[in-house]
Amino acid sequence: MKKELTRQQHLDLYYYMRLNRAVEDMMVKLFRQNKIVGGLYSSLGQEAISVGTAYALEKKDWLAPMIRNIGALLVKGVPPRDIFMQHMAKYDSPTKGKDGTSHFGDLDNLHIVSPISMLGDLIPVMTGVAMAGRYLGQKIVAMTWIGDGGSSTGVFHEGLNFAAAQKAPFVLILENNLWAYSTPVRKQVPLENLADRAKAYGIQSYIVDGNDVVAVYSTAKEAVERARAGEGPVLIEAKTFRRMGHAQHDPAEYVPKEMRAYWEARDPISRYEKFLSSEKLLDAKVKKELEEKINALLAADREFAENSPMPPPELAETGVYCTGDDCHKIRAKWERPVAEVTPPRSSVKAVWTLPGFGSGKGSGGANAPIHFGDTQPAAREAGNKTNSANGGKPAAKTAPKKTVKPGAAGASRKARR
Repeated sequence: MKKELTRQQHLDLYYYMRLNRAVEDMMVKLFRQNKIVGGLYSSLGQEAISVGTAYALEKKDWLAPMIRNIGALLVKGVPPRDIFMQHMAKYDSPTKGKDGTSHFGDLDNLHIVSPISMLGDLIPVMTGVAMAGRYLGQKIVAMTWIGDGGSSTGVFHEGLNFAAAQKAPFVLILENNLWAYSTPVRKQVPLENLADRAKAYGIQSYIVDGNDVVAVYSTAKEAVERARAGEGPVLIEAKTFRRMGHAQHDPAEYVPKEMRAYWEARDPISRYEKFLSSEKLLDAKVKKELEEKINALLAADREFAENSPMPPPELAETGVYCTGDDCHKIRAKWERPVAEVTPPRSSVKAVWTLPGFGSGKGSGGANAPIHFGDTQPAAREAGNKTNSANGGKPAAKTAPKKTVKPGAAGASRKARR
């Protein structure tokens, strides 16, 4: 690991990873007490990816998390109580109890787009967010995540191609955790490195150890800066392992014990603690202070969440569809003169003839006509040129072919028998 961050930044990464794991441990307890009404998904062993990538963003940037990116929400500023209440479907939750999983966002303040259950669909959505920010002159970067299984969906490729064609300031984190539910990655993708998929769209890609939070952060920071500078989208493949099942109901018995043991020994938090201690960035006193801070925060937020009421029945028919300003007010935030993107300054001269398309050179050096569809050549050169083998005389015309009526060929064959 490279020591490129300040001491406080190192401790921030450590704090958010520890908070990420503690929040999920708390939710497992709530789930087993039947206080969580929806599905519960674990990012155990993948905390370094969510934390390291989100930490590379600026406050004005946008992100859209997936089910294993609670760490990114915490870095962005979502309090644990909101995550607890959301999964408990409480009235004070971000969705007022309308949802019992991670489907919530914050468009006004934190710039978080709600997760979409259809895997891959966030890629074109966040490409659009990135393009909108560029149009408004905000100089933002948009980021989302996808798993190894989700990278095989059609919308993954369509969205990434769209981002590449538009040179959108967009960063995609591909979390290769080796399992798409119960399907191992080697059974679904004939590639050693999923980052190679970026080559098809002419964009840059990185491969990083997803269990090394500093490496993840450094890679993501470089990708974000390149995207912000106008170099187009970037794909980062973070190699890691999903240490729990797909969700709480999945015991993941299909995972070989040897594989699980190998990755447990590469736990990102334990590895980072050793690094921080060796660099004298973390000692027993600081570690204890961070643990006490996390424990106090989660105790207070859990109590708040459990005391939050369930939504009243009359709320069920409200908020199903956005009805405009009475729902929420979202206005374009211009950071550039509107005149730059409106006529006449935005006008582009129409060009009907593209260079290199519709004209060309033949092997003899002369202009070679290009024909489309069923159009005929302008002239048959064979009939106009002299035949050098015939003493310079014009080439003999080819006799026209006779038209054979249907059935005539068959009749002649019969006659020869």
